[in-house]
Amino acid sequence: MITWHEELPFDFSHPETGRYFTENALFFDIETTGFSATRTTLYMIGCAARKNEKLIIDQFFAESPAAEAEVLRAFLDYLRSFDTVITYNGIGFDIPYLTSKCKKYNLPEPFAGFAFVDIYKLISGFRFLLGLPNLKQKTIEKFLGIGREDLYDGGELIEVYSAYVKAPEDGLAALLKQHNYEDVLSMPKLLALLSYSRVLSGGFEVLSVEGSQHLSCDGTTCRELFLSLAHDVPVPKRVSCHYEDFHLVMNETQTKLGVRLFTHELKYFFPDYRNYVYLPDEDLAVPKNLASAVEKERKKKATAATCYTKKNAIFVPQYNEVQKPAFRLMYKDKKSYFELSEEFLSSKEQQKEYVLHVFAYIGSRKK
Repeated sequence: MITWHEELPFDFSHPETGRYFTENALFFDIETTGFSATRTTLYMIGCAARKNEKLIIDQFFAESPAAEAEVLRAFLDYLRSFDTVITYNGIGFDIPYLTSKCKKYNLPEPFAGFAFVDIYKLISGFRFLLGLPNLKQKTIEKFLGIGREDLYDGGELIEVYSAYVKAPEDGLAALLKQHNYEDVLSMPKLLALLSYSRVLSGGFEVLSVEGSQHLSCDGTTCRELFLSLAHDVPVPKRVSCHYEDFHLVMNETQTKLGVRLFTHELKYFFPDYRNYVYLPDEDLAVPKNLASAVEKERKKKATAATCYTKKNAIFVPQYNEVQKPAFRLMYKDKKSYFELSEEFLSSKEQQKEYVLHVFAYIGSRKK
């Protein structure tokens, strides 16, 4: 087994970096000759730890498949100093792979009692906002502007390792080392991405709400509501997305959410329709006790779909009934609206609840 050790300065100033990357947390990444732990070889484990304001990188390299167990044991000894592991898709691959290898060699379960942070899993929830073709680590690094000297991916290096095992050369070992080294070197920098999640889950303050109107391409008037938000933590890069009635632009310290308003007639459906009658001529429902004087031929039993009253106003779209009363175009519509009121315009609490509902809705629809 070959080991490599390096200590270097690192910028821990981003709030999410400091929040997750403590001296009790360890980043790690593995290199293997395939996905199946029973049929492939583990040939390297790279680790990144923190000591004061320095980044500590340690790598354990199996010069041949016969050194696999030695690499595992060295990693398990190293792991004992930590209580949290941070990975990039480690829950999906690295952790179950190492767990299986430990069983093969009758080694103790490696991660019992550990806390887990999987950056890949955490950013998957707001992939819609990043607008990337995939969430591979190199794609994320490019998005953040993180450069690399390594030009290979893990699959391409399988042949390099096979060649090294047959004829060990320093140049081949350097290629294998560099790829794993840059993986673990970059991982702590990816923590800044979690600031997007912090904002989307409520890490913001509503600064202002303002309306706007303009003529659309068909000549009709389009009204919009704009909510400006101040972040609790900065995000690393400007992002934006558009979905249905919503347009979201997230800058480093502030976000603006645009909401298209509905300015026509909508219906409010009464829930207890059995206590109402429907008046077709008026196209509305009234309580039975108020319709006793109406001629029989001018009224019908109300149904859930006809038990409504109508209103013309300026409405705000919603997909959960965060505000009531909720108005709809049709009874079975999942999308509802609430009237834009002075109460809503003056309540930061209601505005924040609404913004969080919009974030959750877009995220659930654009996975």
